[in-house]
Amino acid sequence: MNVVAVQDVSKTFGAGHTAVTAVDHVSLNVDAGDIVLIMGPSGSGKTTLLSMIGTLMSPTTGRILISGQDTSTLAPAQLSRLRLQEFGFVFQTFNLLSALTAEENVMMPLITAGVPRKEARAKARTALEQLQLGHRLRNLPRDLSGGEKQRVAIARSLANDPRLILADEPTANLDAKTGQDVTLLLCETACRENRAVIIVSHDQRLRTAAKRVITIEDGRLTAEEAGDHNLNCRMHPESVQS
Repeated sequence: MNVVAVQDVSKTFGAGHTAVTAVDHVSLNVDAGDIVLIMGPSGSGKTTLLSMIGTLMSPTTGRILISGQDTSTLAPAQLSRLRLQEFGFVFQTFNLLSALTAEENVMMPLITAGVPRKEARAKARTALEQLQLGHRLRNLPRDLSGGEKQRVAIARSLANDPRLILADEPTANLDAKTGQDVTLLLCETACRENRAVIIVSHDQRLRTAAKRVITIEDGRLTAEEAGDHNLNCRMHPESVQS
């Protein structure tokens, strides 16, 4: 099932002689169960592309379809609802609220989406237990290691059962082993649930999780190859989509 369709998308900042094209006529399809790693140097346009796929930024030209919906036709309130229902975001800076426990941080977007508190708590606990954090439910972010904070952020991205996980440099603030371990855990969990994952990174070690590796340079997709994909993706029967 096609989750993302990027159709001849460009993004230009500024105008006239000061205009800078960050993404240049990019087309890309991502299906359920795909794990796509987009790699490129700083300034290559990978984060801008991810932001447009996540509807955090609008393309200058072209269009992006999420589960068949043309995002350019949606009002701001509809885009907000789409993000809450369809996407899970993982950022390099964790973005955890310091006054909330791990469990409460995972519950927050669910409650915002209208999920009853009791159900939100159950979903949060399930997601944290999947990420091996069942013993950290009551801990504040200050009591967690960097790897644990990122796993809480991953649990938050999974808790609302999104079709698509978007991860922006998820290993950037972690040491090499921890960064690789938590990203592999994210991809394995998502893969078992038949979710699509798009990761932007410059970290070559993440190739071990990817099914597809795409290179972006100067805003253009320049190459695509198979990733190493050494994961256990045995799916739960209820996760298989027709």
